Amino acid sequence: MQRIENFKSIIDKYKVVFFDAFGVLKNYEGILPGIEKTFNYLEAQGKDYYIVTNDASRGPAQLAESYHRGGLDIIRADKIVSSGMLTKEYLDLKVKDGIVAYLGTTNSAHYIERSGLQTLPVSQIDNSNIDKVNALIFLDDEGFDWASDLNKTVNLIRKRTIPVIVANTDRAYPLTVSDVSIAIGGIAAMVESVVGKQFIRFGKPDSQMFMFAYDLVRAKMPINKSEIVMVGDTLNTDILGGNKFGLDTVLVLTGNTQVKDVDNRIIATGIAPTYICETAVIDDSGLGF
Repeated sequence: MQRIENFKSIIDKYKVVFFDAFGVLKNYEGILPGIEKTFNYLEAQGKDYYIVTNDASRGPAQLAESYHRGGLDIIRADKIVSSGMLTKEYLDLKVKDGIVAYLGTTNSAHYIERSGLQTLPVSQIDNSNIDKVNALIFLDDEGFDWASDLNKTVNLIRKRTIPVIVANTDRAYPLTVSDVSIAIGGIAAMVESVVGKQFIRFGKPDSQMFMFAYDLVRAKMPINKSEIVMVGDTLNTDILGGNKFGLDTVLVLTGNTQVKDVDNRIIATGIAPTYICETAVIDDSGLGF
């Protein structure tokens, strides 16, 4: 059995903490009970933090509001770095006009609208506007009809030579303790295999997410990577991405990776975190196991 370490003693070694969201701060039931104590401790110690998430379903302000509704008032929009922000940056640089079609909810289209481009759900593409579609984005696994809209997506990509962007690389997420749901990254992977084209991906484990957050920190203070730790629940996104970027990593066992599976998963994937903790919650005693 891998050694389970003390979360508080780990973060005491670093100036900045990057947190994944789902599986670390919240789960299918909502905000993890007691996680506010961790952020209170970080602020009391003068440590900075960012939420580095593959969630492109809503903009940073809406994501922050979702934490507030769950009682975690301390999280501000400027503390959230999402894969949707990288998608917006790409659109600003590469797509100058026309329609950007998307799979997802109207809330997830926030990033496209912020770029000043016309948005259109895939369901509304027809012969009158298909020639004006200059990009397609996979944003969220909700907000569309999986049968008709995925077929329409496949045919759009076949007919138009346009950039196809996957704003969330997660392939699945926990729905309950024992079940998972297919995420938009999994849907995109299926469509990619059908059309035989390679899509553009933003999100962990790719380094752009970590560089974006790293640049935000460096704009505020002199720092190097050895002073930042990444906390996540998933080996092949959070931990692999942090490792590749040169950060120390903490695997917590409150999400995708469970205590009974942790040894086998590390051996099978070859992805090893720097530390393993049961949770990112620091309890009243300060132990935070």
